[in-house]
Amino acid sequence: MPNVVLADGGNRVDLDQLRERMRRMEGGLGSAGGGAGEFARPELESLPGLAQVLRLRAGGSYQVEGHSLALALMAGPSRGGAWCAVVGVPDFGAEAAAELGVVLERTILVPDPGPSWLEATAALVDVASLVLVRPSDRVAEAVAAKMSARLRKRGAALVSLGPWPRAEATARLVTPRWAGLGRGEGHLRSREVVVEVRRGAAPPRRTTLLFPGPDGTPVATTSGPVVLREVAV
Repeated sequence: MPNVVLADGGNRVDLDQLRERMRRMEGGLGSAGGGAGEFARPELESLPGLAQVLRLRAGGSYQVEGHSLALALMAGPSRGGAWCAVVGVPDFGAEAAAELGVVLERTILVPDPGPSWLEATAALVDVASLVLVRPSDRVAEAVAAKMSARLRKRGAALVSLGPWPRAEATARLVTPRWAGLGRGEGHLRSREVVVEVRRGAAPPRRTTLLFPGPDGTPVATTSGPVVLREVAV
């Protein structure tokens, strides 16, 4: 897979080797970088369309339903200069990620970690600001608690494609509707979706976006500003 950083053949994570490769790439990207073995962790930005309902927080974990939404959440920090890592997602889709704004040169992939997915995730929290993971096994409460402590210590965030105990929020796309087709002719140009975010027992928050919009990134609908609507549970 071009441009992205594959961690030791795509399966294991050697942190010392990975830090060295990241330092070399930071120099090539023109970034200041951090001190010995450390990297600056920019603020976890969100794409404008998503910021209205979900802002990622350093130390937080989030559960996401849907590959495209997970990539969009990763795109905000990536565009802001953060290193991101993806664990256990062999169908990552570099082209789609780049269209959303993910900087592939600052993206670390561990496509198929096998039973070591949890160890790989924990290791990458030490070097990346955001880790996107697809758990291959059920995540125990105790494991999630330990990961939360590690995230807080390192100032990183975790986005899970699948169930994750203690997640601060769960996000998903609902009611998609494509636009662009006429009467049997034309091309699909954009998809209007409702992004729904749930936090615990609170009513969900919803907003309508074009996803993708004209430039490939999620944008608020042109009918007006994003409106958050609370609905009954």
